[in-house]
Amino acid sequence: MTESSILVRSLGRWTLAALVLNTIIGTAVFVLPGTVGGRLGWMSLVAWVVAAACTGAMILCFAEVASRFSAAGGAYLYTQLAFGRFTGIQVGWMTYLVRAISAAVQANVFSLYLAEFWPWAGTRSGELAITGLFIGALAAINIRSVRSGARASNVLAVVKLVPLLGFAVLGLIWIAAGRTGVAPVATDSSAAGWLHVLLLLMFAYGGFESALLPMAEARNPRRDAPFALLLGLGLATLVYLAAQLTVLATVADPGATSRPLAVSARVMLGAGGAVVITVAALISVYGWLAANMLTVPRLTMAMAERGDLPAVIGRVHPTFRTPWISILLFAVLAWLLANQAGLLQNISLSAVSRLFIYGLVCAALPVLRRKERNGEAVVGTAQFRAPLGGWMAIIGVGIALLLATRMNQREAIAMGVTVALATVHWLRVRGRAPRLDSLVADSRQVSL
Repeated sequence: MTESSILVRSLGRWTLAALVLNTIIGTAVFVLPGTVGGRLGWMSLVAWVVAAACTGAMILCFAEVASRFSAAGGAYLYTQLAFGRFTGIQVGWMTYLVRAISAAVQANVFSLYLAEFWPWAGTRSGELAITGLFIGALAAINIRSVRSGARASNVLAVVKLVPLLGFAVLGLIWIAAGRTGVAPVATDSSAAGWLHVLLLLMFAYGGFESALLPMAEARNPRRDAPFALLLGLGLATLVYLAAQLTVLATVADPGATSRPLAVSARVMLGAGGAVVITVAALISVYGWLAANMLTVPRLTMAMAERGDLPAVIGRVHPTFRTPWISILLFAVLAWLLANQAGLLQNISLSAVSRLFIYGLVCAALPVLRRKERNGEAVVGTAQFRAPLGGWMAIIGVGIALLLATRMNQREAIAMGVTVALATVHWLRVRGRAPRLDSLVADSRQVSL
């Protein structure tokens, strides 16, 4: 019996959709409308649409690939079965790196917004204590059961949307009343400036891939994963466009602040509006981390199941039926990395790292289609077919390669170190036969 065989399949399609939304919408919506609006002015609305279209091409590829599998592991599993163990381990390391860095970003911004009410939260000791408390609480909830972790994610997804949608409605009323001020002037509309902005926006739309990690605990993963991915992208796009529009209509110099939504709410509602947006940011951060505390530990559990990590990491609690060692591991790592680097530096590194994962999964689509046509047991029949799937794969890979050219030296070094560590890892395990009993597609045993 594998560890995944004693997990509880209790995640429905709406819970998966909430996970996608929670993993996409974190702090970026509260930060990037200022950065992007300052660089591009009103053309920033176009940039959000372009980024959504680029992400949509990749999400369609993910949706088809995910619809073939009901096991845990996400992109790690998909690329391993498409390209082999070496690629799978590289993606596993990269995915975990992205999630850990993103957790640091969220914790960083959480402390920044909490300091608005409680200055001690902005001190070093305050950051350590507060991040330890809110990360530890989520770890305990997720160890208790997958249902309790899912409930926390669902509630926080709804709670985070309410103030953001309310903010958007206020913005539309403000615009309809003709109260818009001086239009922001673009400061960098060059091709290089656009590529830089698109890289940041790919961070804002990214994260959806982690919602595919706990598919061993989903009720009908092969049908529900595509639904959740597409709905999550649609809702996120609506929220981002509404937030950007409101900021542009109410803030004359959006690039001058790191909290553009709070400034915008202050303009429309006074000090009370800024307080509401600050609380919304805190809830959004917590919702993001709640979703990732549920999903990310399933990656290390899956890698342990397949023999790519020590078996102890994949151990499932005998009573709670959750991967408790993996949950504790991610919680400790997230706490250690919190507030270790500047916000935008972390965003850029996370986005570049994600691009390699996205490009590989897009490239896996035609490979898995070919394996299906050849009747190979490694892959099941897709329950969702991406329209123009071959072209979507080409577009997705092309976008990943284009945006990766914006990688700076610091990011390149970090990527190189990660690839080197993953390669050493592969060299250590390549002589061992992978455990195949957990690589299940279409309810069948599969092999590499």
